Amino acid sequence: MSTRPSDVGVVPLDGTKINECIGPLPINGVRVPVPAIVFSKRAVDLAASLLALPAIALAGLTLMALNPIWNPGPLFYRQVRMGRDCKPFTAIKFRTMRCTPAIMRGPNDPVEDDRITRLGAFLRKSRIDEWPQFLNVLAGDMSLIGPRPDYWDHAVHYLQTVPGYRERHAMRPGITGLAQVDDGYAEGIESTFRKVRYDLFYIERTGFRMEAYIIMRTLSVLFTGAGAR
Repeated sequence: MSTRPSDVGVVPLDGTKINECIGPLPINGVRVPVPAIVFSKRAVDLAASLLALPAIALAGLTLMALNPIWNPGPLFYRQVRMGRDCKPFTAIKFRTMRCTPAIMRGPNDPVEDDRITRLGAFLRKSRIDEWPQFLNVLAGDMSLIGPRPDYWDHAVHYLQTVPGYRERHAMRPGITGLAQVDDGYAEGIESTFRKVRYDLFYIERTGFRMEAYIIMRTLSVLFTGAGAR
């Protein structure tokens, strides 16, 4: 019998216990956080994003000087992704790949590692490429913590093929999240099935302890470079 997160009881927030509790989830709707938690998350999002603006500006100026040598092309990369309530928004990142006229990778294809530039590889390893997404957080399209937003065309495919994928969009997508820090980069349909279980577990368990756990795990990933793609 599968277990819903709300039936598990209070569990210590460590990777082993979370992995034991997640399991397959029946999809009968998902319980979203209470308004007080949503308001608190938004307040933290705004404060953190405003504090991040100087670092984003400094990184942008530095990359404008370095890109012509090691990463020729535009400073930013923009991509339409699926956000809260399955609505589209444009995510912004520092570009890490050689430019191409159109995205050729399908929803089940691996990342095109051959297109990643030398400077882009460093940006990905250090997660600096993610910094401009704080602008998406300021705009209200994203949160610091939440399910990772997928490329729109891939997300439309997953809506039709992955149980629970629609429900994971009950909250704003995040720059970091439980699936990212505990399960790593999701690539292909099988890992997307697993990612959805993490995301629904997170949505039903959103609270101070869960947010603190994800922040601690994110800092650990940042310092070790684990899971960077």
